[in-house]
Amino acid sequence: MRIWVYILECADLAYYVGSYRGDDPAEREAQHNDGVDSKAWTYSRRPVRIVWCTEFEDPTQAVLFERQLKGWSRAKKEVVIRGEWQALPRLARRRSRPDDEIPKRKIPRRSD
Repeated sequence: MRIWVYILECADLAYYVGSYRGDDPAEREAQHNDGVDSKAWTYSRRPVRIVWCTEFEDPTQAVLFERQLKGWSRAKKEVVIRGEWQALPRLARRRSRPDDEIPKRKIPRRSD
């Protein structure tokens, strides 16, 4: 059985990352759109469509990549969807300043 990691684009333009064990990820897309589980995150965001998917041979690697992808920003997911993997390092750069660049404030001492 094949293992897929996929990104869905929802009707509200949100992205959903999931995995699927089966021969055709379109089957999983259909399950999302059929609304099989009313408590599912995608239920109220239908219709959905697969905008990216990849196949894994190793189930452990699939789960690890799915978890990693779920934690990525929208910008990183869009880079993956477009296949622009070379842009990931730029997006992975730290957005905040390192501690040594943060200006230090002197706290005035109280005089008794």
